[in-house]
Parts: sequence; C-alpha cells; structure tokens
Amino acid sequence: MSRASNKEMMGEEFLDKGALQEGSLQDPSVWNPSVERVSERVPLPVAVMIGAGRVASHLAPEWHRKGIRFKQVYSRTEESASALARQLDAEAVTCIEELTDEADLFVVSVSDDALQQLLPRLLKGREKSLWIHTAGSVPMQIFQGKAERYGVLYPMQTFSKSCEVDFSKVSLFVEASSEAELCHLKRWASLLSPHVYEADSQKRKALHVAAVVTCNFVNHLFTLADEWLTQNGLPFEAMCPLIDETARKVHTLSPQEAQTGPAVRGDRKIVEEHLHLLESNPNLQHLYRLLSESIMQTHGQ
Repeated sequence: MSRASNKEMMGEEFLDKGALQEGSLQDPSVWNPSVERVSERVPLPVAVMIGAGRVASHLAPEWHRKGIRFKQVYSRTEESASALARQLDAEAVTCIEELTDEADLFVVSVSDDALQQLLPRLLKGREKSLWIHTAGSVPMQIFQGKAERYGVLYPMQTFSKSCEVDFSKVSLFVEASSEAELCHLKRWASLLSPHVYEADSQKRKALHVAAVVTCNFVNHLFTLADEWLTQNGLPFEAMCPLIDETARKVHTLSPQEAQTGPAVRGDRKIVEEHLHLLESNPNLQHLYRLLSESIMQTHGQ
C-alpha cells in the first residue's frame, strides 16, 4: 500500500462531520476547525504550566504565541522555571503551595514517575479546573477521582531544547473526560497544528511504542554509527544525505517497500563480511545480526 493511501486511511482528508466523530485511528477523528465552527466560541484559557522540560519548553511558548495566557510556570528548580516563565510573561514558582487556584487550564508535562508523585498535591484545591498531561504512555484515568475535568494532549514529536519545532507539522492526539472538555482541547490543539486526532489511552500507548521504535531506537543507531565512523576516521555528516532520503521515501512508500540493503536482497555473503568486520564492536555486531535476521524474515529471505 502506498503512503498516500495510508494517509487517506488516517483521515487527513476527511472533512465530513460523521467521519470526524468516529474517534478511532482506523477511521479517525481528525479535527478540522473549518468543520466544527461552534468550537470557535470556546474562549482561550488562562493556563499554568507544570514542568519546564523539553516538551513544556516548546509547547507553552507556541501556545503563548497563539494567544493562550500563562499565569505561572512551576518547576522544582528556579533556573528552569524562570527561563520558561520569562518567555511566557508568567510568574515562576518552585513550591506547589504557591500555585494559583484561579487558572482555567493546568498543563502537566513532567516525567511519568513525577506525574504519579505530584498529582495529589497539585490537584488539592484546584479540582474544578481542567487538567491535562502530555505523556504518551500514561492513561488519562490517572486524573480520575482527583480532578473533575481532565484530558490528554500528546504531541507525537521529538523535542530538544536547542532545536526549533514546526508545530504545524506535529500530530497531536487528544482525549478528554467529557465531550465538552474534548471540544475545548480540540480547539486549543488546533491553534498549534491542523493534525489533531482523537485517541484513547490504549491507542496512545500503541502510538508511543511505535514512536520509540521509529525515533528513539533509530537515533540510538545513529549514535552507534557515529561511534563506528569516528573509530574508522570518517565523519558522520557523510551519512546525512542518506538519512534524509531514507526518511523522505516513507512519505510516499510503505516502509516495507522502501527497504533496501544486503539483508532485503538476501545477500548473506555481504552480511557475513560485515559481521566479521564488526568483531571489534560486539554490541553493534549483535544489533547488526539481529536486525539483518529480522529484515530477512520480514521479506522472505
């Protein structure tokens, strides 16, 4: 199946309201502001950002540029809270007890472990506001019984503080505790990107697995390749055109169609030669063998 037909399945071209209300990734709810004009009446919130890490440092300033006012930024460290707060014209706080109870929206963007630990203290006295988190693998139900209104906005993108992100190209996955809160989240998410999907916690967790494989694992392979090239007196920059073309192809071809290399050809002689060359690097040799076998199995070699 071509990548173009896959995009149609994902619903990026669906504009009828029936399709938008399906709410599944098989026939998904890609929301388009031109369809649900009623959402334009949803007012922009006064918000508080909980966390000042990589996701928060991109998400909050982008929302701020689109008109959402942030009243406070909370972080455990003064340096992180102040750096982000300055971008948002907000107050920096490092003590949970100093958090306002007069915000419409609290956005929690911290590590999964910290989310579990902090929620009871964060929510105390602020239960009536809308609470959302940005994690891929944490269920929305983490708020259940603690907050009256809650949801999730998961931006499926890799974030580094030193690299700008074009949010208009980011896929955002939302769910909420009620239709009213979902309407709010869709409206506010659409300020960031036209690619807004509904996905429940189980589907979002599946997305997160795929994101780890296609982003985090691949970047780790870049790291290993960089080390190997350095050992052999070669620059990693030489790989960049190859990396770019590999990524570009899966916009128009399925990953299976785009696969190249000795393993997909069943060229075991080259594979064995490479494995012999990698004897000085057992970790990379192990991964090379494992991935080559997986490619051969996938492609019937």
